[in-house]
Amino acid sequence: VGLQNYKEIVGDPIFRRALRNTLLVAIGSQALVIVLATAAAQVFRAAFFGKRVARFVLLLPWSVPVSLAALAWVWIFDSTFSVINWTLKTAGLLQGWLYWLGEPALALVAITIVQAWRIFPFATVIVLAGLTSIPKDLTEAAVVDGAGFWRRLFRIELPLLLPVIAVAVLFGTVYAVTDLGVVYILTGGGPANQTHVLATLAFQRGIQGADLGQGAAIAVFLVPFLVLGAAFMLRLARHTEVGVR
Repeated sequence: VGLQNYKEIVGDPIFRRALRNTLLVAIGSQALVIVLATAAAQVFRAAFFGKRVARFVLLLPWSVPVSLAALAWVWIFDSTFSVINWTLKTAGLLQGWLYWLGEPALALVAITIVQAWRIFPFATVIVLAGLTSIPKDLTEAAVVDGAGFWRRLFRIELPLLLPVIAVAVLFGTVYAVTDLGVVYILTGGGPANQTHVLATLAFQRGIQGADLGQGAAIAVFLVPFLVLGAAFMLRLARHTEVGVR
């Protein structure tokens, strides 16, 4: 059929929404991962009782199968039994009720949270390894000069960690963009096809809809998406590494 499949999906509003959702989930989850991983790495760098147990607990989300984890999150975001809703209502921060998986905007937020939760342990380990590789002379000199925690973090540690963070974000982006299980189990692309990403839409059209050509065409759009993202992150890592040197 030539380029007919590509012409059809480019003109399809559901495909354009899936492409936008893929971008939103990838960017949102990785931004959340950077903040959480940096904070967790700072905590685990310190010495405290039960540090080994805490590290083991941290790695659990990385080792749990995606399907089981997604099923657990379905109950966490359940419209009736949501522990998040009950906690917010008990704290007096919520008056009504949040239908996490029933409203498109909240469903995308839920998907982003789960994707960040999955990548967070891996990113924390990478950032923690990067922190341990920073020469102690730099931080000790900053302390002697009177630099506080935040100044050391933003002026010394984060600039030196940028190449490491770029690699962590690259891996996290690949996992988030190509993931099928989380979105399929949480929302199935609903409500009304509002939360589809490229992976779930390709599965719906190609496998469930028995249109392998169109499903494959949708999946092909993952290639330029990932190539551009990888090129940008690797270029950023290279430039920051050169700049630090």
